[in-house]
Amino acid sequence: MTTPARSRGHSREDVVRAALDILDEQGLPDLTMRRLASALGVQPSALYWHFHNKQSMLAELSDRIVSRRSRSRAESGAEAEWTAQVTTEAAALRDALLTYRDGAEVVSSTLAMGLGSTVAHDRLASAIAGGDFDDRTVDRAATAMLHFVLGHVFHEQQRMQYDSLGAVAETADGIEVEASTPATEFVFGIDLLVNGLRFSAPLPSTRD
Repeated sequence: MTTPARSRGHSREDVVRAALDILDEQGLPDLTMRRLASALGVQPSALYWHFHNKQSMLAELSDRIVSRRSRSRAESGAEAEWTAQVTTEAAALRDALLTYRDGAEVVSSTLAMGLGSTVAHDRLASAIAGGDFDDRTVDRAATAMLHFVLGHVFHEQQRMQYDSLGAVAETADGIEVEASTPATEFVFGIDLLVNGLRFSAPLPSTRD
């Protein structure tokens, strides 16, 4: 006996695409299994043929989001100094998270539950490893940078939603504040982390 999802001809890919559409158009709070099933024209129970639960579906969305990256960004740092490669990978991850509404929240919540792939961490770690750090330092630095990127973009996407509702930054006197752009703030934060890592590296031995 076939399931409702299969009888309607919906594949796992169809479910993922519909979920990403809802996420992008309406946001994470409105991405429910009931709404997703309605968009596909099936009963909610039919979705569980493809995913055991909502968390596993969100993990798949998280993997799709972080796997998106600018090819030009990825290739531009291929032969650059390790610091430039780290900056390139961080910027590519930011771009990927911004591709979908609430992208940072989806990825962050998935990682917090120990689900999803480690591709985002691994790409940062690979770039950091170019600085000849020990494995423990590479892992800890990649984790710290991943947390910064997720936190920054999460804040950025929240602010974008507030701005869409007409919210503005003001001083105590009611005068609008002219702030740095999210992009420049992001670069500043990444530079702090990269420079801190670079100057924390042990000096090479001067012994013969």
